[in-house]
Amino acid sequence: MKVIEIHTPSQDSVITCGAGCFKRLAPRFLAGHRNFVLTDSNVHALYGQDIKAVFGDAPVYILPAGEESKNEVSLFRILQAMIDAGLHRNSFLFAVGGGVVGDIGGLAAALYMRGIHCVQVPTTLLAQVDSSVGGKTAVDMGKVKNVVGAFYQPEAVLVDGTFLKTLPAREIRCGLGEIVKYGALNAKILDSLTENADRLFDLAYLAEITPECIEHKAEVVRLDERERGLRKSLNMGHTTAHAFELFYGGLSHGEFVLIGMYYELKIALAEGATTAEYAALLEGLILRVLGEVPRYEGVERAAEYARLDKKNAASDEVSMIVPADYGTYAELRLPFEKYRGYLVSLAEK
Repeated sequence: MKVIEIHTPSQDSVITCGAGCFKRLAPRFLAGHRNFVLTDSNVHALYGQDIKAVFGDAPVYILPAGEESKNEVSLFRILQAMIDAGLHRNSFLFAVGGGVVGDIGGLAAALYMRGIHCVQVPTTLLAQVDSSVGGKTAVDMGKVKNVVGAFYQPEAVLVDGTFLKTLPAREIRCGLGEIVKYGALNAKILDSLTENADRLFDLAYLAEITPECIEHKAEVVRLDERERGLRKSLNMGHTTAHAFELFYGGLSHGEFVLIGMYYELKIALAEGATTAEYAALLEGLILRVLGEVPRYEGVERAAEYARLDKKNAASDEVSMIVPADYGTYAELRLPFEKYRGYLVSLAEK
């Protein structure tokens, strides 16, 4: 097992990576506390017996699976269930699931009695490699993704690769979207991805690269917990990804991250923010994971959602984090009309 620590002013967080760490370590947090488990219908169908075996009689709230459940209505239903369970300030909330469960569960833990203990148990590759780490919690509201949230570090994250054995290939691809993003930010990770390009869907390789990505994020969070500067880099590809995800739907978040990176890489090249050689390398990696970039109609309307991105400093500009050179990035700020024009031009090719 590998242990990674994040030390921040608000809370220290310990991430443990290794097969079997869920059943081995989760019970250590249970004694003497009222505990609460949040999961979703898909995870409960697969691992309900394991959850029962680990948590015993602790109440389990089962959220309907899917991004549609990540909203303010679900959040307040969870909080009411926590009140009904009689949780106190020393209680633990265990978020056992993918990114939706982790995001809404972390926010519920942050809000209940102004903060109770939270342990993240991510069950998807995307959640393991990215969303469960670093304390970003949120729900969607008013068709704006992650617009209501808080920074709230989990006390522990248990990254158990055993859960990945039941994931379909599409969910692996979803997680690889974030892993490719880390490759564009970290030369060591990019070297590994290019050297193991034929093993990207191999669970043994994913067990090797996941801690590397977590270590990168842990260092970024340690230096910039509240996303004042450096942590913005972790949003690479996400401006266009979120806009397309909200407008079109139909694909996973990680797949949209790959699509967003593809579009924004082309924009960066046109703006002279990156080189043709580096762009070709990353494009090849994106296409190896994604297969092909879907052709979209109506991108001029999808672009409107990019106006609401949290990185924007003004309503008439769009901010993007783009690859610059091997292991480095840049922030591009474009007038909205120019950004929309790029999307339209790229969608027509």
